[in-house]
Amino acid sequence: MRPLRYAINVTLDGCCHHEAGLPPDEESMRYWTAEMERADALLFGRVTYGMMESAWRRPATGIWPDWMGESEIPFAEAIDRAKKYVVSSTLSGVDWNAELVQGDLGHTLRQLKQEPGEGLFVGGVTLPLALADLGLIDEYVFVVQPVLAGHGPTLLSGLRERIQLELVDRREFRSGAVAMRYRPTRVTA
Repeated sequence: MRPLRYAINVTLDGCCHHEAGLPPDEESMRYWTAEMERADALLFGRVTYGMMESAWRRPATGIWPDWMGESEIPFAEAIDRAKKYVVSSTLSGVDWNAELVQGDLGHTLRQLKQEPGEGLFVGGVTLPLALADLGLIDEYVFVVQPVLAGHGPTLLSGLRERIQLELVDRREFRSGAVAMRYRPTRVTA
């Protein structure tokens, strides 16, 4: 069974807007590239899919845009070639090596997790909340940015039940950001 990993940048006050943290540097881009490469497939909601596609899809020319630095190209290549699943009840179709997921989210994700492989990666805000509420996330990866945003969407806001986590890995970056990997603890009755 392949694990479902939720990974996201988050500020010290819990904001997970993609522009709230530090600008990416070489070290963080290497980290996120490695995270992408640990996954057999990426899982996105409609909004995150659109945002990622607009930023990281290889242009038709085959040439990455001028704004993209050398350290961002391996990440772009990893996400561009990855298999993607897009959860949406409003989209009628997707491309960019993607498959549309509609209907019973829990059933579909349980099936995807049963397939052999290294793992599934989910990012974003809304979809991970639904997956956490269903108890489907096997690993949480938070890269905590040394920033107080003061506003914006917050991490797993509206979670129905508390999820106890166990720290399994920690890595400090030169920027002051800290990547922390957690797994839910299984409570036995």
